[in-house]
Amino acid sequence: MKRYGSVIGLSEEGKAEYKRLHAAVWPGVLVRIAECNIRNYSIFLKEPENLMFAYYEYHGSDFAADMARMAEDPETQAWWAINTPLQRPLETRAPGEWWAEMTGIFHFEGLPVSAALASGGSDRGWADLALPGI
Repeated sequence: MKRYGSVIGLSEEGKAEYKRLHAAVWPGVLVRIAECNIRNYSIFLKEPENLMFAYYEYHGSDFAADMARMAEDPETQAWWAINTPLQRPLETRAPGEWWAEMTGIFHFEGLPVSAALASGGSDRGWADLALPGI
């Protein structure tokens, strides 16, 4: 599994429509996302800057082929045709990108309960640990 993060702007005039569309994503689009081995997909919006952050996990073995298969899907193409004009790509994105890819710099899976108990924490898990800087 590989984690992906990306960022893009959202037009102020298209914000309400974008939110409305994503409150009820077309079922065929969701099926295609799943068929292309994408899991745990989320999009966050930072206002008032109107920056969107997308996160997903890829569970396949050929990312380029899966993304090409997604791009060939007529329903996904129709979805993108509606959403793309509402987006504002970053000027600093790499050539060929629409959503600017981000580099992961930190990931924490958590600590098992046994580690918390061994260090004197309660059975509520790692939240009871005294972690430096937190």
